[in-house]
Amino acid sequence: MILWLLYPLHGRVPLFNVFRYITFRAANAALMALLLSIFLGPALIRWLRSRQIGQSIREEGPKGHHVKAGTPTMGGVLINLAIVVPTLVFADLSNRYVWVALAATMLAMLIGIGDDLRKVSHKSNRGLSGRQKLVLQTAIGLGVAWASVKLFEARADATHVALPFLKNVHPDLGIFYILLATIVVVGSSNAVNLTDGLDGLAIGATLVASATLAILAYIAGNVKAASYLLVPSVPGTGELAVFCAAIVGASLGFLWFNAHPAEVFMGDTGSLALGAALGTVAVLIKQEILLVLVGGLFVVEAASVILQVSSYKLRGKRIFRMAPLHHHFELGGWPESKVIIRFWIVAILFALFALSTLKLR
Repeated sequence: MILWLLYPLHGRVPLFNVFRYITFRAANAALMALLLSIFLGPALIRWLRSRQIGQSIREEGPKGHHVKAGTPTMGGVLINLAIVVPTLVFADLSNRYVWVALAATMLAMLIGIGDDLRKVSHKSNRGLSGRQKLVLQTAIGLGVAWASVKLFEARADATHVALPFLKNVHPDLGIFYILLATIVVVGSSNAVNLTDGLDGLAIGATLVASATLAILAYIAGNVKAASYLLVPSVPGTGELAVFCAAIVGASLGFLWFNAHPAEVFMGDTGSLALGAALGTVAVLIKQEILLVLVGGLFVVEAASVILQVSSYKLRGKRIFRMAPLHHHFELGGWPESKVIIRFWIVAILFALFALSTLKLR
């Protein structure tokens, strides 16, 4: 919005020329998101407490988590507000990629709200059924996949995917690209949701992943940079750097309240939306496969659940003390704060490795 309002005046006020730079607008989107989160957070927490919208804790979970019962949840409303408003202010609103990302995020947030409200009303940790959520998430994933193909339909590589470590290897998946893109969005949404089990863990890892995607989006939108690094060039996706920067700021601001011991939880309202946002950006910038490394911590957490369930069903034995993986280490004696910090470090290592693949070809 600000690009429309102020940049046209740069002839009279040269200072306004800075608004044409994506980096400048992205930095300001992050700052605005951070400030919105910090200033609106206390009011939201008070409102959630007054409405008794509190978290229910899994009975089979670590005993130390039972003291968290009743902590305000649905803080994802704050996160999403802090993402949407700065994006609308600083992004180019004529850019279709931005609207696809915003739509996917908001729709996933609505699923999360429905899930959280059911948990609160039933006074349990069971909201929507897994099948209900999966159907709704798949609808969003299919929408993103369809939109991405329509946006790229004039390109010969609309259904191609880029493979990390391999130079100029972009296999064409044809109709199966729709399936891949849908899996990326749905998988990412659920992976962030599964990681959200300790104070600040998921939001810290999201901050790292979104910052990495902001860099990748900027590169994809810059023809020279994309050509030099041999990654898919997708003109226009540079504006997604503004969207990703808003996620960075919103994550940092929410962490102010979500740091251990948490004053508020994001709930599925936040985790499902953040995961969908990350997956959507990866699809739009044609880095669907690289997202596995960008969000490596989320992948590991989701994989631990899949392995645990599969092992128990097939062999009647568990691999981990408890899944997701962060609970395994908690039950192994690691203090919650140590698990969180170490998992953040792992998330950073995955992000750095993902960025290094731009030159490892």
